[in-house]
Amino acid sequence: MKKLMIGSAVLALILAPAVSASVSPTKYVGHALARNAKITLKQARAAALKARPGRIVDQELEKESGGSGLRYSFDIMSHGKIIEVGIDAMTGAVLENGAENPAKEAKEEAAEPKK
Repeated sequence: MKKLMIGSAVLALILAPAVSASVSPTKYVGHALARNAKITLKQARAAALKARPGRIVDQELEKESGGSGLRYSFDIMSHGKIIEVGIDAMTGAVLENGAENPAKEAKEEAAEPKK
């Protein structure tokens, strides 16, 4: 019984990071732009999950047309599908809430500056 309890505790420690939020709430693509935003990442995450309940699997802050031009973009796993939710970084308004479009994603990636 003692071995089972120790094994369970070790397994829980190993799995805990995978079960918790899969995206770091402090480091993300575009975090340097946060100083220009009126809405915090925490507020934007809450707004995104309110608009589309699920699990955030990716997040970024980016300059993009629409709204104020600065938006948080979240990929949310919802009912087995990835949904992109965009939150205006200045107002908190939901700018986008729909399934990822592979053609649009390819176009956005092509327009991004090379690292």
